[in-house]
Amino acid sequence: MDYKTIEVKRDGGITWLMFNRPEKKNAMNPALHREMHDALAELDQDEETRVLIITGKGDSFCAGEDLKEYFYDLKDDPRETERIRKISYEWRGRMLRLFSKPTIASVNGWCFGGAFAVVGNCDLALAAEDAKFGLSEINFGHFPGGLVPRAIMDLLRWREVMYYSLTGEPFDGRRAAEIGLVNFAVPKEKLEEQTLALAAKLLEKDPLALKETQEVLRIGRQLNDEETWYWAQAKSNETTYLQKGGWLDRGIRQFAEKKYRPGLGAVKKE
Repeated sequence: MDYKTIEVKRDGGITWLMFNRPEKKNAMNPALHREMHDALAELDQDEETRVLIITGKGDSFCAGEDLKEYFYDLKDDPRETERIRKISYEWRGRMLRLFSKPTIASVNGWCFGGAFAVVGNCDLALAAEDAKFGLSEINFGHFPGGLVPRAIMDLLRWREVMYYSLTGEPFDGRRAAEIGLVNFAVPKEKLEEQTLALAAKLLEKDPLALKETQEVLRIGRQLNDEETWYWAQAKSNETTYLQKGGWLDRGIRQFAEKKYRPGLGAVKKE
């Protein structure tokens, strides 16, 4: 599709999905929400996409919701407000969270408000050391709403959740790594290189095993101990069936034959 607010680039199994409103710090307006919804629906079924990277064009990852176009311009149109909010929830809260391939947030710059839900619903996240994060809603008399509370409560310790929500104080990529919002932070000039290196590690793995791992962990975190046990057993049986015994007949066999060690790398392709 000919997108106006996002950009899609495919290369060797890795797909970059980029917010493309640099003049607005990649803030999410209604058009961007609609296009992200369409793009994720397409890429989820795209055989060329094995790893999805989300980032932003220019000096920003995403400055959150476009305060004018998303909130103020729709304040007198409740039907359109509800429609756009549902689309916003759908792509960030369900489609991205349950995407069928591994997802990486590559936070290259400003990341505020609603963008925390994007970072939180990606499987992995990297940030430039000087990227700027913030929950600034308190500064205009509101609170982190929508999908953001769940994202920050799942990732951060309670004291950090309350501190940054109540003060609106910004923090950098190094601090984001310290408190668990991202996996690690790197110098900005190395962000793309390190993001691609992480994606390359994922490309080495069995695609079905990656998908099953995502599903076991994403759903399992919402279950109790007994439910998690039986869920994981069912998914293991499903993996064995879909791989036609591959993880046993290839992965475990190669280990038994001393051809590789699982703790040191992926199974050898045959």
